[in-house]
Amino acid sequence: MPDIILETERLILRTAQEGDVDLFDKHLNTPNMRRHLGGPHERHEIEQYEAKSEANFAQHGFGWMAMMEKATGEFVGQCGLKRVDAKGASFTGDFEIGWMVREDRWRRGYAREAVLATLDWAFTRHAASHVVALTSEANEASWRFMEAIGLKRRADLDFYDPDYPPEENPTKVYVTTREQWERTR
Repeated sequence: MPDIILETERLILRTAQEGDVDLFDKHLNTPNMRRHLGGPHERHEIEQYEAKSEANFAQHGFGWMAMMEKATGEFVGQCGLKRVDAKGASFTGDFEIGWMVREDRWRRGYAREAVLATLDWAFTRHAASHVVALTSEANEASWRFMEAIGLKRRADLDFYDPDYPPEENPTKVYVTTREQWERTR
């Protein structure tokens, strides 16, 4: 039975449950959804990704959460926290936020709703001093969204990630601190 971790006006964010690998594969593992994330994954990679998130929840109390639409009960994406583990990053271990919303739910405000709730959770429940978000110059929709919700560009933290192709490097880093977050609440 999954745990409900966060609830927003239109979303429930919950821990993993059986069948989530199928939902991720169907809705988030498409060429368009993953074009800035190294392309679609094999099923065993998705299973490893989900297992790692479950282990993070067990060990740290946070990880990736399924975003469920309250009105329909449908899976609309993922959002969550993890510790930075990207190759080349000088700030491994820091809190990192990430999100994906399936294509047929884009431009409805779900990412904003989930990310803002998750940032609040990071600062209030997990005592994060700051949270980073990672993207690439090529992923303009991602970095523009980060800027729109108040994350600040930290070019001094950019790095080359060998797990991504040249067109997705360097990795751009955005940050918000607890103080910045509290001023915007």
